[in-house]
Amino acid sequence: MTTTRDVQDYATYIASLPRVLAGAAVLFRDGEGRVLLVEPNYREGWTLPGGTIESDEGESPRQGARRETAEEIGLDREPGRLLVVDWTRGAGRPPLVAYLYDGGVLGADDLAAIRLQEEELLSWRLVPRAELAEHLSGPLGRRVSVALDVLADGSGTAELEEGHRVN
Repeated sequence: MTTTRDVQDYATYIASLPRVLAGAAVLFRDGEGRVLLVEPNYREGWTLPGGTIESDEGESPRQGARRETAEEIGLDREPGRLLVVDWTRGAGRPPLVAYLYDGGVLGADDLAAIRLQEEELLSWRLVPRAELAEHLSGPLGRRVSVALDVLADGSGTAELEEGHRVN
C-alpha cells in the first residue's frame, strides 16, 4: 500500500535530481546539398529549425522536432532518422541534450511552402556546406558537420559531446 508519505518522499526525491534541458532540430537540404538555416529574432546568429522538447507534457524528441518544424517554418512532416545526439554544457543554464534528425531533401515546392513563425524568426536561407562555419558556431556548427558526414557515409547515429564525436 502506498502512503501519502511515500508519495511525498518520491516527489521530494524527483525534485532533488539534476536538471537537463532537451532540444530537437531537423536538418533539411535542397537538391544542391545546401542546408536550411533560420535566423531567430531573440538572439544573434543562425540555427536549424527546432527547439525545446516539451518533456513535461510527455513530448518525445521526435515529436518535438516535428512540432517545432511545423511551428517555425510551416512544414509538418515526420522527421527521418536520428543523425546525432549531442551533450552540451552552457554558461548560466543546465546541460542540453540536442537531438538532430534528417529532414531530407526539399524540392522547389517545399521551399516555396515555407512560412516563417514571425514571433520567433526573421528569415531563412540555404547555405552550402563550405559556408556553414560562417553561420553556425561552436557545438551547433560541429553537430551539423557531423550530421552531414553521417548522411554522406551512411553510418549510424553519432554520439557527441560539445559537437565532438565520442564513439
